[in-house]
Amino acid sequence: MAKIKAAVVGATGIAGQQVLAALDNHPWFEIAALAASERSAGKSFADALTDSQSGIRRWYVQGCEPPAGALRLEVQEARSLRLDGIGVVFAAVESEAARELEPIYARRVPTISTARPHRMEPDVPLVIPGVNVDHLGIVAHQRRRRGWEGYIAALPNCTATGLAVTLKALEDRFGVESALVTTMQGISGAGRDLAALDIVENIIPFIPREEERVVIETRKILGRPGTDAIDEHRVRVSATCTRASVLNGHTESVAVALGTKADVEEVIAAFEAFGHDFTALGLPNSPRRMITVHRDPMRPQPRLDRDAELGMTTSVGRVRLDEVLPNGVKYLLVSHNAAMGAGRGAVLLAEYMKHAGYL
Repeated sequence: MAKIKAAVVGATGIAGQQVLAALDNHPWFEIAALAASERSAGKSFADALTDSQSGIRRWYVQGCEPPAGALRLEVQEARSLRLDGIGVVFAAVESEAARELEPIYARRVPTISTARPHRMEPDVPLVIPGVNVDHLGIVAHQRRRRGWEGYIAALPNCTATGLAVTLKALEDRFGVESALVTTMQGISGAGRDLAALDIVENIIPFIPREEERVVIETRKILGRPGTDAIDEHRVRVSATCTRASVLNGHTESVAVALGTKADVEEVIAAFEAFGHDFTALGLPNSPRRMITVHRDPMRPQPRLDRDAELGMTTSVGRVRLDEVLPNGVKYLLVSHNAAMGAGRGAVLLAEYMKHAGYL
């Protein structure tokens, strides 16, 4: 069977590189085109990654090298990406660029976005693989409404990802009324823009617009698909988002008011049982468990747990009752912001879309 030809836009960035790593020697997809900014356009991908004076290669995916075939490809300018023969576009670009570029691609080709601008549009599904893949049905309305051959399907903010995975497990079993979350986010979530001296031996107490995104995106992810939009969940979310001196991995302290009372073992059982129907599909980048529960009170930790199952499982620990919220439980989680929360998560979404007939 011929592989689906994939284009990766933003290939030199952190999320784009995670996409490439997940596509390397993929059984279903072939890296056929790369695109980036004007600065990289016209160069081979190998040259675009390498500083011409120092020879330093800017490859940020730990544990693997860039795909050999991709290194030989010429990087195209993102606005003029050639789409002939392309079956899916992975758009892993900054927000302002995504606002312009993604509709250009989606007019012709299914486009999976890791960026913000189109996430909250009513006809754009905001999807975490294994959590709300039923939302993909809205793309039929999107295509009719916009007159496109393709469509946009978006991944959420990487901070919302781990939170929504765990809240969905609790919602399905007990119902969820409200959640309080404080995050300690890895610096790679800021791209390459965070000043090094600001974060060393420090916690940055404010991330612009992050808390608002967590609130609104979580409601959409947990919502129900309608005929022409997603009916958002009524859960109340209060978020405090901080940046910690950790390279990768978002740690989040969560307290949840459940719809019905549950004890600790029931909550753990709900976490451990969540997503079995999805993981049983055996998709190439799927974790074996959507949620991995630790009973050691010193876990999860980003350094120990962010790379579990290639960064595709959400690690949870310190599950206990909360004495303040009604029917309250609390826990900590670690989610890999650049893997499940961005590039590799985008490839897993494409795998499901192929399995379900969307590609």
